[in-house]
Amino acid sequence: MTACVLAGLSTPLHATEVALAGVFPGKALLVINGGAPRAVAAGSATPEGVRVVSVDAESAVADFDGQRHRLFVGQQTVSIGRDKGGSPQVTIDADGRGMFRSGGKVNGVAMQFVVDTGATFVALGCGDAQRAGLDLTRAEPITLQTANGVARGWKLPLDSVSVGGVTLRNVEGVVHAADLPVALLGMSFLNRMEMRREGSTMQLRQRF
Repeated sequence: MTACVLAGLSTPLHATEVALAGVFPGKALLVINGGAPRAVAAGSATPEGVRVVSVDAESAVADFDGQRHRLFVGQQTVSIGRDKGGSPQVTIDADGRGMFRSGGKVNGVAMQFVVDTGATFVALGCGDAQRAGLDLTRAEPITLQTANGVARGWKLPLDSVSVGGVTLRNVEGVVHAADLPVALLGMSFLNRMEMRREGSTMQLRQRF
């Protein structure tokens, strides 16, 4: 039994929501649990236990909830609401690399997502699966084709996946045996959305 399977049996930790609002030389401007932005120097930690490891021109590396995360400026959801018909929708701005990143949740546990239309399923790394409390002993072992070749993984339904004001239930997901730098918001979620892109902005509206 792998370490990732064993980790899936543990109780998830309380999740800390961290977003990067900006960067300064040697400092990251963080928004923690929806609070006011604060500048945190590299090598320093906040009372919530968020430690900034390093800062560059467009991102920061921080340790929190027992994991190391790379945060990007502009990865936050920029607006949340409903369309005229009452369907939940969310609008996300592209980051400096043209990638659409947003905070979200899997089974109520905070994650950092990148929209990936090339991914068949919502994909989590082993560490994120552990935090979400996924029981991989009940999952289907599968072989995953990755950019680095073939890898082991597990397929299972996720009770809920949330991005902004949109929450979908019973979403097919996969877990990689290794950690991923960010969770992938794949087509098992996106197929249930109406996607519209205008320049550097993407709008997702829940269809069903």
